[in-house]
Amino acid sequence: MSLCILAAGKTVKLAVAAFTLSWTHSVERTRWQEDWTVLPSGLQVVEARVKGSGAGMEPPEGAVLRDGWWAYTPGIGPQPRLVLAASGATGEGWTLCTDQGCRELGKAAGDTIVLESCAGP
Repeated sequence: MSLCILAAGKTVKLAVAAFTLSWTHSVERTRWQEDWTVLPSGLQVVEARVKGSGAGMEPPEGAVLRDGWWAYTPGIGPQPRLVLAASGATGEGWTLCTDQGCRELGKAAGDTIVLESCAGP
C-alpha cells in the first residue's frame, strides 16, 4: 500500500504500510502521537498516546500509563482520509514518521494537508 500526502496542489506518494502522526495541542501544549496503518479501505488508527491530560483531552477509559504517555486504542474504523488544518498557534505543524524517516507537515497557519490511502507502490 501507499500513503498519499496532498498539500499545496501537489501529491507525494510514500510506499509505506504504517506511519506515526504527532503534534502539540495548541491550547494545553501537550504532545500527542497516533500510529496508523495504510489499508485498501483507508487509514486505520492502531494506537494513540497523549503526554498528559487537560481541558477536553482526558485519556479515555481503558488508557494505560506507559513511560509517561497515556496509551489507548481508539474505537473507530478505517478513515477514508485525514484532513489536517494548521492553526499556527504552536509554532510547528504535524510530524509524520515512517520507516523512511520523518517530515513536518502544515507548519504555517492555514496550511491544509490531506492524508489518504492510494493505489500502487
